[in-house]
Amino acid sequence: MPVTAIVFDKDGTLFDFQRTWGECTAAALARFSAGDARRLAELAEVLDFDPVTRTFRPESLMIAGTNEEMSLAMARVLKDWSVAEIHREIDRIGQLTVPVEAVPLAPLLTSLVDLGYPLGVATNDSEVTAQRNLDHCGIRHHFDFIAGADSGYGGKPDPGMLTAFARHTGVPEAEVAMVGDSLHDLTSGRAAGMITVAVLTGMAGEAGLAPFADHVLPDIAHLPGLLSGL
Repeated sequence: MPVTAIVFDKDGTLFDFQRTWGECTAAALARFSAGDARRLAELAEVLDFDPVTRTFRPESLMIAGTNEEMSLAMARVLKDWSVAEIHREIDRIGQLTVPVEAVPLAPLLTSLVDLGYPLGVATNDSEVTAQRNLDHCGIRHHFDFIAGADSGYGGKPDPGMLTAFARHTGVPEAEVAMVGDSLHDLTSGRAAGMITVAVLTGMAGEAGLAPFADHVLPDIAHLPGLLSGL
Protein backbone atom coordinates (compact mmCIF):
# COMPACT_ATOMS: atom_id res chain seq x y z
CA MET A 1 0.00 0.00 0.00
CA PRO A 2 1.54 3.37 -0.98
CA VAL A 3 1.85 6.26 1.44
CA THR A 4 -0.02 9.33 0.19
CA ALA A 5 -0.20 11.45 3.39
CA ILE A 6 1.88 11.85 6.55
CA VAL A 7 0.91 12.81 10.09
CA PHE A 8 3.67 13.61 12.56
CA ASP A 9 3.90 13.64 16.30
CA LYS A 10 5.48 16.89 17.54
CA ASP A 11 7.90 16.51 20.46
CA GLY A 12 10.51 13.84 19.90
CA THR A 13 9.67 13.68 16.21
CA LEU A 14 9.71 17.14 14.65
CA PHE A 15 11.57 18.50 17.67
CA ASP A 16 14.36 16.91 19.67
CA PHE A 17 12.65 16.02 22.95
CA GLN A 18 15.56 16.25 25.38
CA ARG A 19 17.05 19.46 23.97
CA THR A 20 13.64 21.13 23.80
CA TRP A 21 12.20 20.14 27.17
CA GLY A 22 15.08 19.26 29.53
CA GLU A 23 16.09 22.73 30.71
CA CYS A 24 12.53 24.01 30.36
CA THR A 25 11.15 21.32 32.66
CA ALA A 26 13.84 21.96 35.27
CA ALA A 27 12.94 25.66 35.28
CA ALA A 28 9.21 24.89 35.45
CA LEU A 29 9.60 22.56 38.43
CA ALA A 30 11.70 25.17 40.21
CA ARG A 31 8.85 27.63 39.77
CA PHE A 32 6.20 25.16 40.93
CA SER A 33 8.25 24.12 43.97
CA ALA A 34 9.05 27.74 44.99
CA GLY A 35 12.31 26.82 46.71
CA ASP A 36 10.93 23.79 48.56
CA ALA A 37 13.45 21.01 47.90
CA ARG A 38 11.09 18.27 49.05
CA ARG A 39 8.31 19.49 46.77
CA LEU A 40 10.75 19.69 43.86
CA ALA A 41 11.82 16.09 44.45
CA GLU A 42 8.18 14.93 44.64
CA LEU A 43 7.26 16.74 41.42
CA ALA A 44 10.29 15.29 39.66
CA GLU A 45 9.27 11.80 40.79
CA VAL A 46 5.70 12.31 39.55
CA LEU A 47 7.02 13.32 36.13
CA ASP A 48 9.82 10.69 36.05
CA PHE A 49 12.33 13.51 35.60
CA ASP A 50 15.86 13.80 37.01
CA PRO A 51 16.35 17.46 38.01
CA VAL A 52 20.11 17.01 38.33
CA THR A 53 20.80 15.58 34.87
CA ARG A 54 17.65 17.23 33.44
CA THR A 55 16.69 14.01 31.70
CA PHE A 56 13.47 12.01 31.48
CA ARG A 57 12.83 8.37 32.17
CA PRO A 58 11.18 6.61 29.17
CA GLU A 59 7.87 6.25 31.04
CA SER A 60 7.61 9.97 31.85
CA LEU A 61 4.21 11.63 31.43
CA MET A 62 6.11 14.47 29.78
CA ILE A 63 6.92 12.23 26.85
CA ALA A 64 3.53 10.87 25.88
CA GLY A 65 0.98 12.22 28.34
CA THR A 66 -1.49 15.03 27.81
CA ASN A 67 -1.27 18.33 29.69
CA GLU A 68 -4.41 17.31 31.56
CA GLU A 69 -2.79 14.06 32.71
CA MET A 70 0.29 15.94 33.87
CA SER A 71 -1.82 18.52 35.70
CA LEU A 72 -3.75 15.83 37.56
CA ALA A 73 -0.55 14.03 38.56
CA MET A 74 1.17 17.23 39.72
CA ALA A 75 -1.91 18.27 41.72
CA ARG A 76 -1.20 15.37 44.09
CA VAL A 77 1.89 17.30 45.17
CA LEU A 78 0.78 20.90 44.62
CA LYS A 79 -2.02 20.98 47.18
CA ASP A 80 -2.18 24.78 47.00
CA TRP A 81 -2.70 24.83 43.22
CA SER A 82 -5.90 23.81 41.47
CA VAL A 83 -5.69 21.43 38.53
CA ALA A 84 -6.89 24.25 36.27
CA GLU A 85 -4.13 26.57 37.52
CA ILE A 86 -1.48 23.91 36.91
CA HIS A 87 -2.90 23.24 33.45
CA ARG A 88 -2.78 26.95 32.56
CA GLU A 89 0.79 27.25 33.74
CA ILE A 90 1.87 24.19 31.75
CA ASP A 91 0.23 25.68 28.65
CA ARG A 92 1.91 29.04 29.27
CA ILE A 93 5.34 27.45 29.63
CA GLY A 94 4.83 25.31 26.53
CA GLN A 95 3.88 28.31 24.42
CA LEU A 96 7.03 30.17 25.50
CA THR A 97 9.34 27.21 24.95
CA VAL A 98 11.81 27.51 22.08
CA PRO A 99 11.71 24.17 20.24
CA VAL A 100 14.90 22.57 18.94
CA GLU A 101 14.45 20.98 15.53
CA ALA A 102 15.32 17.28 15.36
CA VAL A 103 16.59 17.89 11.81
CA PRO A 104 16.41 20.98 9.56
CA LEU A 105 12.65 21.01 9.10
CA ALA A 106 11.90 23.65 6.47
CA PRO A 107 13.73 21.97 3.56
CA LEU A 108 12.42 18.53 4.51
CA LEU A 109 8.81 19.63 4.80
CA THR A 110 9.04 21.70 1.62
CA SER A 111 10.28 18.68 -0.29
CA LEU A 112 7.43 16.51 1.05
CA VAL A 113 4.81 19.11 0.15
CA ASP A 114 6.35 19.49 -3.30
CA LEU A 115 6.01 15.74 -3.76
CA GLY A 116 2.28 16.09 -3.06
CA TYR A 117 2.02 14.73 0.48
CA PRO A 118 -0.61 16.36 2.72
CA LEU A 119 1.00 16.81 6.14
CA GLY A 120 -0.45 16.90 9.64
CA VAL A 121 0.57 17.18 13.28
CA ALA A 122 -1.10 15.16 16.04
CA THR A 123 0.29 15.91 19.49
CA ASN A 124 -0.73 15.28 23.09
CA ASP A 125 0.32 18.87 23.78
CA SER A 126 -2.29 21.61 23.39
CA GLU A 127 -3.24 22.78 19.91
CA VAL A 128 -2.20 26.39 20.53
CA THR A 129 1.20 25.31 21.87
CA ALA A 130 1.72 23.18 18.77
CA GLN A 131 0.81 26.12 16.55
CA ARG A 132 3.19 28.44 18.36
CA ASN A 133 6.04 25.92 18.31
CA LEU A 134 5.58 25.47 14.58
CA ASP A 135 5.31 29.24 14.06
CA HIS A 136 8.57 29.72 15.94
CA CYS A 137 10.35 27.56 13.36
CA GLY A 138 8.46 29.12 10.43
CA ILE A 139 6.94 25.81 9.34
CA ARG A 140 3.28 25.99 10.33
CA HIS A 141 2.16 26.74 6.76
CA HIS A 142 3.42 23.34 5.61
CA PHE A 143 0.70 21.52 7.56
CA ASP A 144 -2.87 20.96 6.38
CA PHE A 145 -3.98 19.81 9.84
CA ILE A 146 -2.78 20.52 13.39
CA ALA A 147 -4.45 18.90 16.39
CA GLY A 148 -3.71 18.70 20.08
CA ALA A 149 -5.22 16.61 22.83
CA ASP A 150 -7.62 19.50 23.48
CA SER A 151 -8.87 19.78 19.88
CA GLY A 152 -11.89 17.56 20.42
CA TYR A 153 -10.56 14.29 18.99
CA GLY A 154 -9.06 12.86 22.20
CA GLY A 155 -5.41 12.18 22.96
CA LYS A 156 -3.08 9.41 21.91
CA PRO A 157 -2.97 6.40 22.17
CA ASP A 158 -6.58 6.74 20.99
CA PRO A 159 -6.73 7.18 17.21
CA GLY A 160 -9.14 10.15 17.08
CA MET A 161 -6.66 12.80 15.93
CA LEU A 162 -5.31 10.50 13.25
CA THR A 163 -8.66 9.51 11.79
CA ALA A 164 -9.62 13.20 11.84
CA PHE A 165 -6.51 13.94 9.76
CA ALA A 166 -7.49 11.24 7.27
CA ARG A 167 -11.01 12.67 6.99
CA HIS A 168 -9.67 16.20 6.61
CA THR A 169 -7.34 15.24 3.77
CA GLY A 170 -9.62 12.67 2.16
CA VAL A 171 -6.85 10.06 2.27
CA PRO A 172 -7.69 6.48 3.31
CA GLU A 173 -6.17 5.60 6.69
CA ALA A 174 -4.27 2.69 5.14
CA GLU A 175 -2.35 5.19 2.96
CA VAL A 176 -1.31 7.46 5.84
CA ALA A 177 2.06 7.17 7.58
CA MET A 178 1.95 8.00 11.30
CA VAL A 179 5.46 9.11 12.31
CA GLY A 180 6.30 9.26 16.01
CA ASP A 181 8.81 8.57 18.74
CA SER A 182 6.69 6.89 21.44
CA LEU A 183 4.52 3.84 21.98
CA HIS A 184 1.50 6.16 22.26
CA ASP A 185 2.19 7.35 18.71
CA LEU A 186 2.60 3.89 17.28
CA THR A 187 -0.37 2.45 19.17
CA SER A 188 -2.62 5.23 17.90
CA GLY A 189 -1.33 4.73 14.37
CA ARG A 190 -2.05 1.02 14.46
CA ALA A 191 -5.49 1.60 15.95
CA ALA A 192 -6.23 3.96 13.05
CA GLY A 193 -5.08 1.38 10.50
CA MET A 194 -2.10 3.47 9.40
CA ILE A 195 1.49 2.66 8.48
CA THR A 196 3.58 3.26 11.60
CA VAL A 197 7.04 4.81 11.40
CA ALA A 198 9.14 5.11 14.56
CA VAL A 199 11.94 7.65 14.89
CA LEU A 200 14.68 7.63 17.53
CA THR A 201 14.82 11.36 18.35
CA GLY A 202 12.69 10.95 21.47
CA MET A 203 13.43 9.12 24.71
CA ALA A 204 12.44 5.60 23.65
CA GLY A 205 14.93 3.18 22.15
CA GLU A 206 14.66 1.03 19.05
CA ALA A 207 14.15 -2.18 21.04
CA GLY A 208 11.02 -0.80 22.67
CA LEU A 209 9.55 0.76 19.53
CA ALA A 210 10.37 -1.78 16.82
CA PRO A 211 7.69 -4.36 17.76
CA PHE A 212 5.00 -1.71 17.21
CA ALA A 213 6.44 -0.07 14.09
CA ASP A 214 6.32 -1.04 10.44
CA HIS A 215 9.55 0.91 9.97
CA VAL A 216 12.17 2.42 12.30
CA LEU A 217 14.28 5.42 11.25
CA PRO A 218 17.04 7.34 13.06
CA ASP A 219 15.14 10.58 12.43
CA ILE A 220 12.64 12.09 9.99
CA ALA A 221 15.39 13.17 7.59
CA HIS A 222 15.38 9.53 6.48
CA LEU A 223 11.68 9.66 5.63
CA PRO A 224 12.03 10.60 1.92
CA GLY A 225 14.27 7.59 1.34
CA LEU A 226 11.76 5.30 3.01
CA LEU A 227 8.87 6.74 1.02
CA SER A 228 10.71 6.35 -2.28
CA GLY A 229 11.31 2.70 -1.40
CA LEU A 230 7.63 2.16 -0.74
